[in-house]
Amino acid sequence: MSFTRRGFMQSGAAAMAATALPKGKADACIFLWLGGGAAQIDTFDPKQRGDGKKKAGSYYDSIDTAIKGVKVAEHLSKTAPLLDRCVLMRSITHSIVSEHAAAANLVHTGRMPSGTLQYPSIGSVIAHQLGPKTDEVPSYVVMGYPNITRDPGFLGAKYGYVYLTQVDIGPNGLVRPPDVDAARQDRRETLLASMRDSHQRRNSADPVVQAQADVSRQAFRLAGPRFMNVFDLNRESSTLRQAYGSEFGQRCLLARRLVQSGVRFVEVSYNLNFLNGSGWDTHNEGQLKQHLLIQDLDQSFAALLQDLERNKMLDSTLIVIATEFGRPPEFDAGGGRGHQSEAFSMVLAGGGLKTGLAVGATDELSKKIVEKPVTVPDFHATIHCALGINPHKNLYAGDRPVPITDGGRPVLEIF
Repeated sequence: MSFTRRGFMQSGAAAMAATALPKGKADACIFLWLGGGAAQIDTFDPKQRGDGKKKAGSYYDSIDTAIKGVKVAEHLSKTAPLLDRCVLMRSITHSIVSEHAAAANLVHTGRMPSGTLQYPSIGSVIAHQLGPKTDEVPSYVVMGYPNITRDPGFLGAKYGYVYLTQVDIGPNGLVRPPDVDAARQDRRETLLASMRDSHQRRNSADPVVQAQADVSRQAFRLAGPRFMNVFDLNRESSTLRQAYGSEFGQRCLLARRLVQSGVRFVEVSYNLNFLNGSGWDTHNEGQLKQHLLIQDLDQSFAALLQDLERNKMLDSTLIVIATEFGRPPEFDAGGGRGHQSEAFSMVLAGGGLKTGLAVGATDELSKKIVEKPVTVPDFHATIHCALGINPHKNLYAGDRPVPITDGGRPVLEIF
């Protein structure tokens, strides 16, 4: 092996950076995705009250929380007394203000798109770095429809996700049809294995074929009882299920069960049932019933915090509430809000972090950051450090080194 001076210096710098990094004790992440752009000024960063028309400001009154001097919107009443388990990140910032898809891709990958590489999502990076806890469950699960922003990119299919659109039966592709008994299934698997192994031998130099073969084998392992029994929410008490509440709440409960079974990263997407007609993208009349979304999030998130705590899993499970951007304090002609990416909020909870903090601050209308801007790469670096992953470590797209984050620096005060 040969070393160049440049390579030695780069390795040395990376090693020095790694020794200075905080290392959290979380070993799994539940990522609650509020697709559409949740309004920070109406949730976790309330300001003066507006009138829904000409006077800019929050749409709701604010209430005290378990963090002294920190308020949230009134519809977060169940979360407010539990906020000491959380870190409010009130100064997230990026530059994509118009395109939902581009902003969602940035928040999921931590990078702007490249013409030569498809970058992996944060879920795939965590699956790659931490690996499965057991072969009987996947490392990465998405509750929502397949989307390229969640993909493994250059890491390959092995680090992709299993996706769910229903919480009660599990992944459709892993459920055996009713007319296929165990003997017939065994014959099918034997035939498939023979064809797959033959194809793999003929293409032994093709990494894509090898990765697809690995995924195929894993799929049959996942169809076993350990993983599929996770989806039987009736194993939980009716009292707990009621505490979690709605469709979104039942997904949050399933996320706890998935993490408990050994899954490393679970994304719970809030985008299948828009209670207000528009979801978190509250242009025009979507604002009028936004409180239904916030109340739903409030109940589900509070139940998740308490449930993880009861099961002694909160310190080892990092919860993230994320969205692609926020909303401005001004109201549009229809009484809703446009997009704002210069200053918005996300939330971290549990994960062994130093919680009970609000990081960063915005001005009197939550329009501009006045204290400690946190970029999306910084946010990713913070998540990775909470999970014991070095955010500066190189991954490899072929021979090309790609750092896990795009120069992200973790928020040190929460460790």
